[in-house]
Amino acid sequence: METQVTAKALLDHASTLNLHTGNLVNRSHLKKKCPASTSEELQDCIRATLVKWLGTLPPTLETELPKTLDCSIPEATEAITPEEREELKVSVKLFVGESECSSIKNAVDMACISLGVSQLDSVIVAPPPLPDGESQTLEHLQPLWEELEALVQSSKIAAIGTSDLDKTLLEQLYNWARVKPSSNQVNLASCCVMPPDLTAFAKEFDIQLLTHNDPKELISTAAFQQAVQESTQDLQVVDWQLEWVLRYSIIVKSRGIIKSKGYLVHAKRTCL
Repeated sequence: METQVTAKALLDHASTLNLHTGNLVNRSHLKKKCPASTSEELQDCIRATLVKWLGTLPPTLETELPKTLDCSIPEATEAITPEEREELKVSVKLFVGESECSSIKNAVDMACISLGVSQLDSVIVAPPPLPDGESQTLEHLQPLWEELEALVQSSKIAAIGTSDLDKTLLEQLYNWARVKPSSNQVNLASCCVMPPDLTAFAKEFDIQLLTHNDPKELISTAAFQQAVQESTQDLQVVDWQLEWVLRYSIIVKSRGIIKSKGYLVHAKRTCL
């Protein structure tokens, strides 16, 4: 029995959405304009990938509609070959939503499969944004870090790092953790110069300080829903919730250039 394939039919039936933008270095649609922010870039990527993916679907399916939608454009996706793996560094930043910490393993597994590797060289975790007035504490970080440590022990990740920790919190995490943080990202929008106490601590314990310009919340649920809605002809998507976003960069070690970069996005439908 054939089933008619429409965006509405797919999204109404599915419970999980996995989206891979493919290599943005080669994506011409983003070269026409420069996104104002990483949030805008991600929204553009979600829209463009969904539109193109929906355009590749047949008008009917001979099987039941899938519960999991894997939205990717094969020609835009470049897996790493075993021959070139040693020459490349795979770096990841994972933006975690308000879901279970097990989403970290899910994200890392999906990245390894999508990129054709058995291990990620480095993963930086960005914890979920907190309500206004609340500050990040070691208790917030511990469940996320334990999940990352397990992935280091199983050789899925080589090195793990943090984002936006001040000296006090970075020291607390370092002293508590079994697998020590190898890096800490600092947002230079909030401090034009690296804090001296953070710099001294990082130097003493060989922690690399990196800079970034990501917003506290990479993309809100509302912005994600808007991107999906606009790419599916104004379909109502209020019951779709973003669980995590993973951004990857594949760098040629000897030349320091980015060979590939892209996003993986994972969302679930809350009302089934």
